[in-house]
Amino acid sequence: MGLFERYLSVWVGLGILVGVGLGLVIPGLFQAVAAMEIAQVNLVVAVFIWVMIYPMMIQIDWNAIKDVGKKPQGLLLTLVVNWLIKPFTMAALGVLFFQYVFAPWVDPQSASEYIAGMILLGVAPCTAMVFVWSQLVKGDANYTLVQVSVNDVIMVFAFAPLAAFLLGVTDVTVPWETLLLSTGLYVVLPLLAGMATRRLLVRRSPQALSEFVARLKPWSVVGLIATVVLLFGFQARTIVGQPLIIGMIAIPLILQTYGIFFIAWWGSKLLKLPHNIAGPACLIGTSNFFELAVAVAISLFGLNSGAALATVVGVLVEVPVMLSLVALVNAWKPKTAG
Repeated sequence: MGLFERYLSVWVGLGILVGVGLGLVIPGLFQAVAAMEIAQVNLVVAVFIWVMIYPMMIQIDWNAIKDVGKKPQGLLLTLVVNWLIKPFTMAALGVLFFQYVFAPWVDPQSASEYIAGMILLGVAPCTAMVFVWSQLVKGDANYTLVQVSVNDVIMVFAFAPLAAFLLGVTDVTVPWETLLLSTGLYVVLPLLAGMATRRLLVRRSPQALSEFVARLKPWSVVGLIATVVLLFGFQARTIVGQPLIIGMIAIPLILQTYGIFFIAWWGSKLLKLPHNIAGPACLIGTSNFFELAVAVAISLFGLNSGAALATVVGVLVEVPVMLSLVALVNAWKPKTAG
């Protein structure tokens, strides 16, 4: 493990501090970068995420993907956790904390909006960052691609009705531009680039492929840290201006993330999944498709709503929490595993 990977949590922590600091000192720069978006997808963040996941896409062996169907348990676990457990536990935790635990300090209107934002996060499982987490736990790249792809197909059909049911509304409109653009930028384009690169390198020699991936790994971490700096820079004033509310929203979101992870981990052990499939399967359900959640929150409740704030807090807590889960997966790796 290289220097970047070994001290990843330290670099991310520094990235958070740098992002908040720069966001307060030069907010104009971050506002300009934040404005560079199409359909709620920030193009600069998209580039950094692309840098993160490109190395994993190169490792995908299309000849091995057909073997995924022979061991469908990992895919089944992912789908059950994402669509039959996670949305409902997120809604339950939101109601528990904002209608009961935090009720004395939050007005009912704001509480209902915070709950709505949390629900939108719960029904939007992650697409792009899953590849990063899978790479960090040395997950099976081929299996992860199939898990993400099937999950995205289901999201196209299930997101709107599930969100409408849990929110108690009937007019949830899926922002198709956000969904399709994110999928294209975060999955399709890097996948095509990875396929082309892999083909060229394999023609040269198997060693050329492994050497190229090794050279790219530090850049993947750099992309992650740069993303963290931007995300926290975008929200620096909100973090400083509303720390109490952000802390309140963060508590159930963090509990949800760890809870879903341990449910999935227990399920993976029950199904006796190999470690390189169990790790990504557990991490997919714990991460969120925050662009989609933010876009729907803004369209339904407004830019300055509590729902939009809740989805933003989801973005802020995700990276540090997910890194702690990556550390757990790696710590629990069997000694005999490759």
